Amino acid sequence: MSDRYVTSREKMVREQLVSRNITDERTLAAMGEVPRHYFVDDAMGGRAYGDYPLPIGAGQTISQPYIVAFMTQSLQLGGSESVLEIGTGSGYQAAVLSKLCRRVYTVERINSLLAGARKVFDRLRYFNIRSKLDDGTLGWPEHGPYDAIIVTAGGPEIPQPLIDQLADPGRLVIPIGDRHTQGLELLVKKDGQVETRRLANVRFVDLVGEYGWSGK
Repeated sequence: MSDRYVTSREKMVREQLVSRNITDERTLAAMGEVPRHYFVDDAMGGRAYGDYPLPIGAGQTISQPYIVAFMTQSLQLGGSESVLEIGTGSGYQAAVLSKLCRRVYTVERINSLLAGARKVFDRLRYFNIRSKLDDGTLGWPEHGPYDAIIVTAGGPEIPQPLIDQLADPGRLVIPIGDRHTQGLELLVKKDGQVETRRLANVRFVDLVGEYGWSGK
């Protein structure tokens, strides 16, 4: 793999993450290692490490690096976990997670995006990522319960199937709100109790599915 963008990654970590209180060393290391430019079109490679989201086709985006790091850090991963991601998109978030846990299961509803992400996973030899094409709001019950769940699209409420598939103890991060702005919610399940709190104001693409928004 070319090291052409090593300096860009180091600058991204230093200026966009460390400066904004991303403090988890494992998250910072993963963000500094995963080649983000592989997950965008070649024509946008030079912008891959900028402080903004980028289009990836099909009306979807790759989140800005800070949001990826912030959501990842919020999961408090130690290395042995099984993690479910809803919304594979470009595959970048799953790639970062793959460096921090035992196994990533990721669900995408748009076939072209999933096919592209799978090619990059194979190219980079990220073999602890499993993926499927489906309605992500239903989760992936066959491999649950999950120690952590991350949702990379905004919905009107937390889908009940995801709460049901979250282990106890477990942590789930998801944007919740209307189709224009959301609050990033952290749901913590512990000792049979579920608590949620808002972490930040965000804006994500729509979470489409049975327990999300209806498709256009």
